[in-house]
Amino acid sequence: MTSEIDRREFLKLAGIGGVVFMSGIHGLPGIAMPGNKDFYFVQLSDSHWGFEGAKINPDAKGTLIKAVKEVNALNQKPDFVVFTGDLTQTTDDTNIRKARMKEFKEIVGELNTKVVHFMPGEHDASIDKGETYKEFFGDTHYTFEHKGVHFIAIDNVSDPTGSIGTEQLEWLKNSLATIKPDADIVVLTHRPLFDLYPQWDWATRDGAKAIELLMPFKNVSVFYGHIHQEHHHMTGHIAHHSATSLMLPMPVAGSTPKRMPIPWNSDEPYKGMGFRNVLSETKIKKFELNQYPINEAAKV
Repeated sequence: MTSEIDRREFLKLAGIGGVVFMSGIHGLPGIAMPGNKDFYFVQLSDSHWGFEGAKINPDAKGTLIKAVKEVNALNQKPDFVVFTGDLTQTTDDTNIRKARMKEFKEIVGELNTKVVHFMPGEHDASIDKGETYKEFFGDTHYTFEHKGVHFIAIDNVSDPTGSIGTEQLEWLKNSLATIKPDADIVVLTHRPLFDLYPQWDWATRDGAKAIELLMPFKNVSVFYGHIHQEHHHMTGHIAHHSATSLMLPMPVAGSTPKRMPIPWNSDEPYKGMGFRNVLSETKIKKFELNQYPINEAAKV
């Protein structure tokens, strides 16, 4: 990167529920030093296109569109954008499901970033095991590399039981077999791989098996969505970071009798939705996370 991405630039990301990731940052955030492999990407999660409910989000048809415009307005373009699941709101009607995915794809097609990666959430894929999702977005699990960092997208939603499955776990094992133990690995998934709160479906039935496969690697970070709030957890040396939702916030695990969205508060609009930047110091293998709420961003 050759231009500065300062705090004000991050605050321009009004309405984005997700993460901005930078690798190899030295000194001031967003200032690249000669000879390194700095980059950043924008993560959006849980946009739930098609959701309706004025008491939860009266701007349900606007937040995704606003987010796309804000990403396009960034002075420094991200290397890529990634959507970590629940692109659309679930429906039993196949025609409506396809229409929502088509509309979603048309909206995000306005992003001026050349590369956009998608992965499903249970709202996109659990009803038909990902068949409709694949028609519009391709594979539900895959790998890619970017400037020396290995990215692995794990599908823990197409199986309606909330499992990764034996076949995909074998695929993950084979993928990891080609990676050095000290390599930088970023895992992208929708549900948390660990048991955050299984009573609310905030877990992956066989997620422990995926974590076991990742444990031999020294530098692993997991970014996920699904729980619609910021949360940080460690399984051994592996860090797990959740992203807030673009559509609606959820309460802290177990804090309410039922898993219900937090109602819209007109005095604090967009409360519970937001974005964060994640800075990575490659020499010390450390992430620094800074969360910015949408209501603050809206003042810019």
